[in-house]
Amino acid sequence: MKTINSYLTIKDFNDVLFNNKPIEISQSLIDRVNGCYEFLKTFSKNKVIYGVNTGFGPMAQYRIQEGDQLQLQYNLIRSHASGTGEPLSPEHVKAAILARLNTLSLGKSGVHISVITLMLQLINHDITPLIFAHGGVGASGDLVQLAHLALVLIGEGEVFYQGNRRPTAEVFEELGLKPIEVKIREGLALINGTSVMTGIGIVNAHKAQRLLDWSIQASCMINELVQAYDDHFSVELNQAKLHQGQEAVAKQMRDHLLDSQLVRRRHEHLYNGNNQEDIFKDKVQEYYSLRCVPQILGPIYDTIAGVESVLEKEINSANDNPIVDVDTQQVYHGGNFHGDYVSLEMDRLKLAITKLSMLAERQLNYLLNAKINEILPPFVNLGKLGFNFGMQGVQFTATSTTAENQALSTSMYIHSIPNNNDNQDIVSMGTNAAMLCSKVIENTFEVLAIEFITIVQAVESLQLENKLSTKSKVKYAELRKLIPVFKTDIVMYPIVQQVKDYLKNS
Repeated sequence: MKTINSYLTIKDFNDVLFNNKPIEISQSLIDRVNGCYEFLKTFSKNKVIYGVNTGFGPMAQYRIQEGDQLQLQYNLIRSHASGTGEPLSPEHVKAAILARLNTLSLGKSGVHISVITLMLQLINHDITPLIFAHGGVGASGDLVQLAHLALVLIGEGEVFYQGNRRPTAEVFEELGLKPIEVKIREGLALINGTSVMTGIGIVNAHKAQRLLDWSIQASCMINELVQAYDDHFSVELNQAKLHQGQEAVAKQMRDHLLDSQLVRRRHEHLYNGNNQEDIFKDKVQEYYSLRCVPQILGPIYDTIAGVESVLEKEINSANDNPIVDVDTQQVYHGGNFHGDYVSLEMDRLKLAITKLSMLAERQLNYLLNAKINEILPPFVNLGKLGFNFGMQGVQFTATSTTAENQALSTSMYIHSIPNNNDNQDIVSMGTNAAMLCSKVIENTFEVLAIEFITIVQAVESLQLENKLSTKSKVKYAELRKLIPVFKTDIVMYPIVQQVKDYLKNS
């Protein structure tokens, strides 16, 4: 059980999201939320406060009479539940709910405690509201997507429960859950915020870290296959460049290859004075995709760390409008709902993962091109050359998928389009940025799956299994359960999918 109290770390978030740890809320949280709600209820009388007794957006100049104020909140939720496109995945929605729950729990939004407790029940019962991918421009937050969450909280709309898409009211009745009754400004507080883009962003960062780990392992195994020299991931070389990510990647490579019988020491082969040839048979240095791994994956390591830092700050920030401050006994109007922080980080992460897929594609090409590697048959074909095809067909998939990543990597952060009668005259497009980043990540798992199938076939071709490092042997054995040794041509798409699922979930 994870207790939500004050500060939620990325690790806490991931425990709930990926390890299905149930949550509870602390008494101090309840007191904080209740205190803010009671203050706003009293403070808002006889004052003009946006979203309490005014219209919304460019309609904020219109006063809303007391008898219409609660209906206004319902009108806001229903009118903005207008998303289109594909439904967000259950993990994206669960992440969004947890992010929204946490930010509303800070005691700066003036919501009733019933909002927090119902979102908690959604998470613990594994109920995910129907939220669509298209709709948010990320300026007043994720207005459209969060409206679909709010719609469920008032007992309307649809949810996914136990794998089925069902009416919310039906599921609530079955589980004995009660919709919230809107108080003061719950409609605005629920839909004004960055929780959808942030939740998707945390899922993206988690998966990006997994991709990075796999890319390092693939790079290590290929270095073993070609019996590369070990100095390109040495302490001395990588500490000569002062980047934390580069040094961390090089260390992971050293740890992975510690007991490999294949990686060579340069001083034993080229520094011993015995090699007097005018033209060296062995490469003095490998291609960049093999020996520049710390320099290529290092920036990606640093980017993921930076993205996680920003996202952790965002889930622990009050990001709606206005902000209620009990300490100063004031309500402050501004723009904490603006998603530029998240949007920029999603663009950065997307670029980094696209580069990771490009590295994988180049490493794959190295293994498949016999003229370059000079040790493997063309396309790592274990059958009859000219008659069988090996990995030739599936390389097209890796190449086209990498090309799609490159095309998707144009920035959303700078694609602001004014809207809302020009009230929202510069927007973040943060949710779009997070979704495109998610697509690039999904694509990259496919490219890495094809790369690992090729690596396993290459180990078989060269009969090097017993000389691999311990860590490479473990991965080879696990992958061999999914990938048959094939000499004749076989249908590849089920194998690619199985390996992709393994990389995503193991």
